[in-house]
Amino acid sequence: MHCALAAAVAWSIGAAVVAPAAVAADASPEQWYLGPMKAEEIWKVSTGKGVKVAVIDSGVHASTPSLQGQVLPGKHFTREGSDTQTDDTNGQGTTTAELIAGTGKGGGIRGLAPGAKIIPFKVRLYKHDERREFMEDSLYRAVKAAADSDAQIINISVGSQHGIDMGNFGQTDAFKYAAQKGKLVFAGTGDNAKQGNKEQYPAAHLEVVGVASVDRNSDPADYSQYGEGDVDLAAPGSGVPRWCDAKFQRYCDGGGTVAASAVASASAALIWAKHPDWTANQVLRVMFDTASRNWVTGKRDDHMGHGIIRPRDILLEGKGNPGKPEPGVPAYGVWPIPSTAAAPTTPPTSPATPTSPPTLAASSKDTPDSGPSALLIGGIAAAALVLAAGAFALVRRRRAAH
Repeated sequence: MHCALAAAVAWSIGAAVVAPAAVAADASPEQWYLGPMKAEEIWKVSTGKGVKVAVIDSGVHASTPSLQGQVLPGKHFTREGSDTQTDDTNGQGTTTAELIAGTGKGGGIRGLAPGAKIIPFKVRLYKHDERREFMEDSLYRAVKAAADSDAQIINISVGSQHGIDMGNFGQTDAFKYAAQKGKLVFAGTGDNAKQGNKEQYPAAHLEVVGVASVDRNSDPADYSQYGEGDVDLAAPGSGVPRWCDAKFQRYCDGGGTVAASAVASASAALIWAKHPDWTANQVLRVMFDTASRNWVTGKRDDHMGHGIIRPRDILLEGKGNPGKPEPGVPAYGVWPIPSTAAAPTTPPTSPATPTSPPTLAASSKDTPDSGPSALLIGGIAAAALVLAAGAFALVRRRRAAH
């Protein structure tokens, strides 16, 4: 099912710009989504302080201005380097870390959860269609290590369409282990919709929250992979700045589902910091419950899953039903629960009934803040988000790798 989506709000901010690593704050790389999401208001309520996020990626360059003091000791799972050597040799992992917990200092990327801390787990990056080497189990070991760490959230920025290979040496067991340990795991669904749109793992695993990418018009990105049961949530991913390379001298226009997953992980950190007594599944349930969508509850869109993340609804209005703790339940077993009724035992079968287009903003009357400087200069603040309440049963039909 693919809903034809029109933008409810036309954002006036321009495309992401190239910026030096250390420049004046008002020349910071533009993050168009912070305005519609009302990030400045959110930070008045929650910055993610106290929450740790494991970043399984190409490593993290902890000395960028935006990440100084934000990165904790991690582990290395490639064949080169010592066990604790986690410096980034690509640029992707550092971008991911900044999108989650960057402070924006020195003109850098400002994370959606600037109060959170990052634990890096360095693994080898693979192309989407590249088969892993025989007995290559770095992802398995990294997920297990992250599950055993103090991190509550695990963000994974590596993926492959070869799910069987990934399951041969225990990766599936690692995700089950992470769920049992109470971790919330996010991964992008992949950027190869135009190159076959094959399922991408680990996003397609039952225990992982698959995140698709949307653009500034709240439409699914044309590259974002989709499919029935593969997508759980959507988040801003297009036109998001990234480090150009491992020299860390400037930002480039970039984005993708890796960026969307980072923004979703940061959103979860904001919620968990505000509600530290919730379990992973309660955090995920309110994210499903409050996601912006224009289809009938109980249905999932192939391109957006439950809809676009709306942490402002949870934090500013206190809406979203967390339900029972249910520790250890994998992501596919989490259903959004209507605030005034018990969860249905079977999903509704009625066709989708569009209402208003999904959007990052609370309503069509919302407009972005005045510009990048208003978003990126101010001190760390936090707020609470306006919930678009709605709930529907989750029917997971993913194929887990064996």
